[in-house]
Parts: sequence; C-alpha cells; structure tokens
Amino acid sequence: MKLSFSLLALLAPAVTFAQKPNFSISGKLGKLDKPAKVYIDYADATGHGKEDSAAVVNGVFTLTGNVTGYTTARMSLDHEGKGKPFSIYSPGADVIYFYFGPEQIKVSSKDSLSIATFTGSKIYNEHAAYNKTIGGSIMELTAIYQKEYAEASAEDKKDPEFMQALNAKQTELRKQRGAKMIAFAKANPNSFFSLVGLSESAGMYTDMATAQTILSSLNKDLQKMDMGKELQQRITAEGLTAVGKPAPAFTQNDVNDKPLSLADLKGKVVLLDFWASWCSPCRAENPNMLKQYKIYKDKGFEILSVSLDSKKEPWVEAIAQDGLPWLHVSDLKGWNNAVGRLYGVRGVPACYLIDRDGKIIADNVRGEKLNTKLAEIFKN
Repeated sequence: MKLSFSLLALLAPAVTFAQKPNFSISGKLGKLDKPAKVYIDYADATGHGKEDSAAVVNGVFTLTGNVTGYTTARMSLDHEGKGKPFSIYSPGADVIYFYFGPEQIKVSSKDSLSIATFTGSKIYNEHAAYNKTIGGSIMELTAIYQKEYAEASAEDKKDPEFMQALNAKQTELRKQRGAKMIAFAKANPNSFFSLVGLSESAGMYTDMATAQTILSSLNKDLQKMDMGKELQQRITAEGLTAVGKPAPAFTQNDVNDKPLSLADLKGKVVLLDFWASWCSPCRAENPNMLKQYKIYKDKGFEILSVSLDSKKEPWVEAIAQDGLPWLHVSDLKGWNNAVGRLYGVRGVPACYLIDRDGKIIADNVRGEKLNTKLAEIFKN
C-alpha cells in the first residue's frame, strides 16, 4: 500500500522563535497517567510544520503554541510509553486528525482521543460541519469498513464475493464523498474547506483541468495559501511529468550537503525514486531495487532517490541499514520537498524512469514492472 500524503501528514519541523502562545489545547482523558503521552504535529497556512508533546498526568495534559489562521493537525496518544511512532502507526493506534486555530481548546474523553469531544474551537466545528456535508472523513469511512468486516462471519471473510462486495461498497462511498467535495468547492468559493476538498480530490475524483477551473474560481486569498500553491504546482506537474516529456530539471543536496543535479546524469537511464525512511512500502521495495541496480549499473543505469524526510539522521540511517549505494538527495522539508512539489508527488513510494536523453519513459514502475522494463531497455 502506498503511503499517501495528506495535509495531516507530518511536515518538516520549523525553527520556532520565542513568541507568546496564541493557542492552547487542554485535555482531560479520564485517569490516564504516566507513561501516557500526547504527541501533536501541526502545519499552518504558510506550510510551516511544528511538533510538540505533553505527558498525561492524572488524565490531564496541556499543549500550547503559536499558529496563523487555519491549522491542520495530527494528534496521537501513547497509552503505554512506547514512543511517538508506535502511537501513530501501530495497529489500532489512538490517533486523530483535525483543524484548529488561535483558540483555547478543551479536549475531554474517558480514556482515548478517538472518542474525545472538542470545545472552544470555531475552526474545529467548521471542519466537523464540512465532514458531515461530504459524508464523513476518510477515518470515519474506514471505521465503517472495519466494523462491517469485524462483524462478518469467518465464512464470509474467506468468501471472495463477499470481500469484493465489501470493497466495492467502500469504493463507492469514497467516490460519492469525492463528488460531494467537488460540489462543495463549487458552491462555496470563500470557504477554506473548499480548498481542502479540492486539494484532496484533484486527480482522484476529478481531472486536473476541472480542478484548475475550480481553483481559479476560489477566493484569491485561498489560492495564495500554501495549500493553494501546492495544488497549482500539482496541476502544472501533471503536464510536465507525463510520459514522453523531458524530466523537469532540479538540483538538490546529497547526504554530504553537496549539490547534485539531474542533468549530471544525462546519458544514463535513471530511476528517479521518491521515498522516506518512515515509508514501509518504500523500504520493502529497496531489496528489489538493489538487485536491479547491481545488474544494470555497469550498463548505464542509475538510481536517484529523493527523500521526503524532515530530519537528516533517520534518512542517513535508513540508507545505511538498507545498504543503498546509489545517489540520494533531500532538502529535509518533508512533504514540502521542492523536488517532490515540482513533480507533484502526493504519496510515496513514487518513481519515474528517465531515458538517456532525459525523457520520462515510465512512471510508478516497481517490483516486476520495473524489472521487466529494465530488461527491455538493456536487452542488448
């Protein structure tokens, strides 16, 4: 499964100057106590990302900070003191996604974030109303799927027809949700959540030409937000990165902080690979890429991996752990990586295969598809 980008994904931490906090999130989670801990990652309208954490003592925690305008956040609760990654990615993780602003917010629950109630946030309420209009959040639709699967009999779970129907139902719900997001954006050009829905649905539930038309009709201030700029880049990238087009040029620093340009590799067949140290599907593909690299390197094959990490240490550690001898670059800006945005990357793993003349000849070729394509290219 590809790990998809959303506005709620972890963004690169920004330098925080001393400012008087303009928001607080105060929580009461029953009688939870140490080592329980709350983690939050949030990004404001300028695209800058921040992260924080707070211990839960006798059910109480407090987070404070400074934000501008609408802010998207991911908050997770570590019940057992196993650390932030576990609190986000473990099966059944207690993690929520929401929007807030310069507000004084109260969070309350008997024992978890997943069933918590929020008060004191107008933006949170606007988001809740928006979700109701479009048929629920992705998390809510996923919960419906999981509930129906859990309640199915053992026989049904083994029945291909039952599973196909269950998956088809979920696909249809998401398709309907996508259509409602587009309708909302058309009908509410001044709503921030019109931009949110358009960004999520562009390229998935509507074509990029339609997305461009709707984006151009939104309030100019929305278009100027980082989210609006990112969407515009993604729309533009679709034309720039089509098969047969010259691969967009870029220069970015390698692990030794030395600039490396795609143009330096002209004359070679290049796999431009987008990944991150935290991306399990990316890491799972690395052994196959390594095998192909060893076979074709001396025949003119090169891999250039662009990391969407936000910190250098895990990036470099992952390269060493997986034994990846090819070229690596990153600006350590997470999902705001300049090359990722240039190519319109919204999820990892993602890749482009580039020929010796610098033209894109295939995209998202991995596993056997990559192996077959390389065998065709280097058959002589």
